[in-house]
Amino acid sequence: MTDDREPAHDEDTTTASGSAASLPLRPPCERLAGHKSSVCSRSYFVVVMVFFHVYIINVIALLFYVHYSSGQDDASPRRDAVSDNQQRAETRRPPSKTEILRDVSLKRIEGIRVGHVQTVTLVPGKVHEMRTLSLKPLLFEIPGFLSEDECRVVMQLAQLKGLMESQLMVQEGQEELAKELNLSPEEIFNLLDINQDGQLQLHEILTHSRVRDGIWLTPENLREIYAGLKADKDNNGLLSLDEFRLLSNDAFQRFLLQRGVKRSQLVRNSRHTWLYQGKGAHQVLQDIKTRVTRLTRLPPTLVDLSEPLQVVRYEKGGHYHAHHDSGPVYPETACTHTRLAANTSTPFETSCRYITVLFYLNSVDGGGETAFPVADNRTYDEVCLIQNDVDLLDTRRNCDKSNLRVKPTKGTAVFWYNYLSDGRGWVGEQDEYALHGGCVVTQGTKWVANKWINIDPDYARQARYQQLVSRQPEEEDEEEIEDEGDESLTLNTDMQSSDIHQDL
Repeated sequence: MTDDREPAHDEDTTTASGSAASLPLRPPCERLAGHKSSVCSRSYFVVVMVFFHVYIINVIALLFYVHYSSGQDDASPRRDAVSDNQQRAETRRPPSKTEILRDVSLKRIEGIRVGHVQTVTLVPGKVHEMRTLSLKPLLFEIPGFLSEDECRVVMQLAQLKGLMESQLMVQEGQEELAKELNLSPEEIFNLLDINQDGQLQLHEILTHSRVRDGIWLTPENLREIYAGLKADKDNNGLLSLDEFRLLSNDAFQRFLLQRGVKRSQLVRNSRHTWLYQGKGAHQVLQDIKTRVTRLTRLPPTLVDLSEPLQVVRYEKGGHYHAHHDSGPVYPETACTHTRLAANTSTPFETSCRYITVLFYLNSVDGGGETAFPVADNRTYDEVCLIQNDVDLLDTRRNCDKSNLRVKPTKGTAVFWYNYLSDGRGWVGEQDEYALHGGCVVTQGTKWVANKWINIDPDYARQARYQQLVSRQPEEEDEEEIEDEGDESLTLNTDMQSSDIHQDL
């Protein structure tokens, strides 16, 4: 600023010199001092004003900062207070089943290795041993799961209610079913021809007949039918498309009805009933359900909403050929227990039984083992189950060829997973190695009970189902909460602790 003003200073000096003759000279020091004083005053004023404005701006900024900070601090306690109030309200208010479901990660017990033993605390003051029988499927055995008295009570309750035939005899009406399908012989042939080689092999016909008709035909039976219907013209055991066209849709059915079908030729030969295990049921049945919940480490809600206890009796000659307790779930498939909640029309249904718990209610004198034909196989191939007239699915003739057989012993329980995990804590794909069946009873009677845990692999569909069944009058909910407590809605922390399942 001093450099800018130097020329003006020179001009003032010249003018003063030019008029020196007429004006009295003032002391130079006074003139110079006065001029210097003006310059310094202006500079000082500018500097002061700059610092003043900077100070004011800083003060205003500080006030804004303090105001903003105090506003946040005031809002935080309010939010904390609201959050605390909400948390206390949620603590007082029992969470809905759907809310709990969103936080559920289905527990799976580790098998470690075949023969591995871990301890399980299922009843206060008593420790059970649980042995791993196979890893494919994940299968466990728990001796002494039920007491002798509990076995007796379950059988008596089943007899008191009455048992029905597990499978009815062959029914007519297949022709009407075929008309409803509206499929040509060529289309049916193509669907049955699994390997698409242009010929129907024995196992391809057998698989279809067992599923549709519930009749357990053997390769020998099928050859007899071919001969009786004169279907296999070249007698090579295979049906070509031309040979298949000569058969009506219910040709096999009519032939079997004419010849007669024995109970031993059905897929299963037994009698069964269902026992309710909910509130108001016999205490033994409720105790079994509670024990299953602790064993599987699943939320009690899922166990409560599953199927009732099934009790089955096999007389001498009784059997159940190899099968899966639950089928694969595709996008067009609905689970039986969540079908109504899905609110969609689907052409296929399956039971969606995530876990099977099988109880032996008595020791069988002869036969009656539970067979797992492909347990711990390196691979699974459905076509290879029937080869060279050896049918691994046939529990009347080939039980001894199964990879694993469990001998029925009173009070013992075995349980396995019918589905794999999806890797995110929910139900994944079907475990095909869970194929199992009941070997023929050769002597005495066999009593068993089944407890299935139904879970829909579709997470959202299971949530909607639980939301649907939880819509009850508030007074009923309050009574249920008082009676059952939070344990009916959430995972029991005791069930997640290490004292429930311990390695030996």
